[in-house]
Amino acid sequence: DTSGGHERRPACLADPDPNRDRDRDPGPTGRRAVCRSCVGSLPLARTSCAVSTVRAMNKLLITLSAVALTVGLASPAVADRDRHHRPAEFGRATLTGFASLPAETYVPGSPVSGAALGTAPVNGIAAPFPGQPVQGFSGILNRHDGTYDVLSDNGFGNKANSADFLLRVHHVKPDTRTGKVKVLGGFYLSDPNRHVPFALTRADRVLTGSDFDVESIVRASDGTYWMGDEFGPFLLHFSSKGRLLQAPVPLKGVQAPENPYLNGAAPNLPSSKGFEGMARGVDGRHLYPLLEGWVSDGTPGDLRMSEFDLRTSRYTGKRWIYRLESTDNAIGDAIALDAHRFLVIERDGGQGDSAKFKRIYLADNRDRNHDGVMDKTLVADLLDIANPKGLGGFGKTFRFPFTTIEDVVLIDDRTLAVMNDNNFPGSSGRTPGKADNNEFITLRLTDPLNADRRAFR
Repeated sequence: DTSGGHERRPACLADPDPNRDRDRDPGPTGRRAVCRSCVGSLPLARTSCAVSTVRAMNKLLITLSAVALTVGLASPAVADRDRHHRPAEFGRATLTGFASLPAETYVPGSPVSGAALGTAPVNGIAAPFPGQPVQGFSGILNRHDGTYDVLSDNGFGNKANSADFLLRVHHVKPDTRTGKVKVLGGFYLSDPNRHVPFALTRADRVLTGSDFDVESIVRASDGTYWMGDEFGPFLLHFSSKGRLLQAPVPLKGVQAPENPYLNGAAPNLPSSKGFEGMARGVDGRHLYPLLEGWVSDGTPGDLRMSEFDLRTSRYTGKRWIYRLESTDNAIGDAIALDAHRFLVIERDGGQGDSAKFKRIYLADNRDRNHDGVMDKTLVADLLDIANPKGLGGFGKTFRFPFTTIEDVVLIDDRTLAVMNDNNFPGSSGRTPGKADNNEFITLRLTDPLNADRRAFR
């Protein structure tokens, strides 16, 4: 039925009233469906065509939706790959916070230390020292309240000179507004229940730098601590108060020169090259200790990362290889971002102007290029940090030029906190001839890490 040469249109197409939608036959987008009340007003052929078109388009939409759903469900690897795709390297990190703890900071009321160092001044400081120095930070844990637990290493560098250094975890609060770090307290490590089967230095079984060289620390979900040692190398399990809970756990087939179980056998790991780094898995069940040096029958520069099951207190047998950029380098710390990716500090042995390589890498154990080692992405160059606000009184480029940088922790998905091990009083990377302070810095990355939310616990 026509009028004036024009075909009569149903009211539902002429007047797009949204309230009429509930009365319409289902139809595709792109052409408005015809409502039930108007179907009868159309010529029969026109009505049949419209209904057929609607049905065909509905079938097409249902098919496309099913395909999309199937792809989404069947290809989690694709989604995972896209989520974790990283640039070849991150851009230049920016300094967002700086604080410093003076080198000559001692635990109040603590015993004299450093008697085996001699009396000649080192970087202006002469031993013996008036107490236990708050120094040698080799591991850091975020308490998520603006404070941190930091682990001191064995003290003065080796078993022979560190018998009077008491192993300790310090509780500190950096304040980047004032540039100062406040020491809030801490606890010593001890073995009152005689879990260590070999002789210790002290009769009271407080652990010293002659007993273990603790270099890495994680906090388990039950509030206890696991620490990585370099003398064994061993894994050590402590209560929240620092009391050893079980016998030291060795790494089968790997022994350092200081290992008490050598019994005349040759060591296959260099001295001071044990568990420098150790990450807690985001699943809360596994540890990932990383050797600082390579085993003698391995490839130079290839460091072992092993998997340890906290429920069974055994190694699982899984391991991966982190390859150093140079055999002159060493690692300083390692933390987990998710089930496959880790942040690893890699550095050379230089300090001050001679420091040439201090970096943080993202290492992925999925080995996407199938070369047998973890894939690496440069996250931050610690010798080239933007400092637009001149924090700490430094210039527009900030350098972290210390011999040993052994602490990294997540603040948020684009912010890291980093600290140095000042090797009191032996290192002088900031100012020649002056013992290094313990410095705490925060860095803003150019890209998000896309870390698993459990990595921030």
